Formats: sequence, C-alpha cells, structure tokens
Amino acid sequence: MDLAGALLISMPAMGDPRFEKSVILICAHSDEGAMGLIVNKPSQELDFAGLLEHLEIPAAPEGRDIRVHFGGPVEMGRGFVLHSADYRAVGGTMQVAGGYAMTATLDILQELAQGGGPRDALLALGYAGWGPGQLEAEIARNDWLTTEPPPGLIFAADDGGKWSAALKAMGIDPLVLSPSAGRA
Repeated sequence: MDLAGALLISMPAMGDPRFEKSVILICAHSDEGAMGLIVNKPSQELDFAGLLEHLEIPAAPEGRDIRVHFGGPVEMGRGFVLHSADYRAVGGTMQVAGGYAMTATLDILQELAQGGGPRDALLALGYAGWGPGQLEAEIARNDWLTTEPPPGLIFAADDGGKWSAALKAMGIDPLVLSPSAGRA
C-alpha cells in the first residue's frame, strides 16, 4: 500500500496528544517508512513575518504571509513548505502525489517574501515520521482513517475546521465517531 498523497485523519482515541484531531498529508511512503505534515495545527509561537526576521530574509511590501504550522514532532527546527505543484526549486522540490509538492530550501521562503512562489503554500515546522511498518500498524489498530484529500482542504484558511471537514467529506459525522475500535 502506498499512501503518498493520502490524508490521515486521527481517530478520537488517539493516545498521543500531539496528534489529537490531526489531519496529515502523507508526502512520502515506502517500505522504509513514511513522512507527512500536519496541515491543521497552526504554530502558537511563530508567524511567517517572525520566521523571516529570524532567518534574516527581507520581506517586500508585496510579500506573501503564509501560515506557519506545527508539522509534527520530528526535527521541529526544520521547515517544510507544502505547496501547489506550480512551483519547483532546482534540486529542492519533491513532488507529492495528488498535485502537491514540498520544498525545504530557503529559496522558496525568499520568493514568498518577495511576493512570488507557488499559488498555494503553508509552512510546517517539523514533520510526522514512521519507521518501516509503523504507520500500517497504527492504521490496523484504528488510530487513523485514510482518504484522498477533499478539494481545497489542505490550503483552506480554517485550520480548526479541517478535521471535521475531512471526516464529513468521507460521510462521517464527527459527533457520532466512536473512540473505541472493534472487529467484526
């Protein structure tokens, strides 16, 4: 099973509070493990202007202000720009299934600060990572639901509503979702 480009939606019984009501876009998945970015948890400590200032990247008056998110608990000092596939940095952009891309170089931050870059973008600090077979085991344990991302959800401005919106797109009412799993 290749989940690259799929959306993970945490179940109510998720035991790890870092992933409670998380929506994660899986950017890479192979026999060696998986990597994804949480797309619905905005950073409480840092905004894009503050990040640019910290990195000493000058912002033009027409510069863009993209949202900064908690991308996951791994390498939280590292930034990843998840964006539409209309942008590619030479040697620094990874294509993600479903029409997305991810760039982790300063070039994209500089372009965004000047008003350029991809049509849609969000910045994630850190990422969610799984070792070989770990994600598959968590899915089998009913920690996550998987689905294709509904159109417009990844870059939607309403971060707080993405979890419910992803469930509703699957035909699931979040209010009746059970925190316990079962097998028939």
